[in-house]
Amino acid sequence: MSLPTDLHYTVEHEWLRDGSPSTVGITNVAADALGDIVYLELPAVGESVTAGAVVGEIESTKSVSELFSPVTGTVVEVNDAAVDDPSLVNSDPYGAGWLLKVDVTEAGPVLTADEYAARSAG
Repeated sequence: MSLPTDLHYTVEHEWLRDGSPSTVGITNVAADALGDIVYLELPAVGESVTAGAVVGEIESTKSVSELFSPVTGTVVEVNDAAVDDPSLVNSDPYGAGWLLKVDVTEAGPVLTADEYAARSAG
C-alpha cells in the first residue's frame, strides 16, 4: 500500500494534511472499500467540528459511511468540486478529492503512514 508520508491518518480512514488551515479527506483504503462514491454530505463553512465526532456522510453504490473529523476546529472551506463530482474522491483521494479545510484548535489522535498501513493491513 502506497501512502503519502506527509499526511496523518485516523483509524476511521481519514487523512489530515497539517497547515493553516489543515486539509481533511478519506484514504484510498476507504475509497476502495466504499466503491463508486455518488454523494457527499459535508459540514457547512463556519460549522464547528470535534475530533472523533461524525461530521458528514459518504454515500456509495454499496453503502453509506460516516465521515469523522480528525481535528477540532472550524470548517473554513468545503471542496465544492468533490460535492459536485464525488467520483473525485475515488480517482484522487489525496489530491482533488479532499473534503474539508479546518482552522484547527486541537488535533485528535492520529497515526503516521507506517502505523496506518500496519493497522489497515491487519
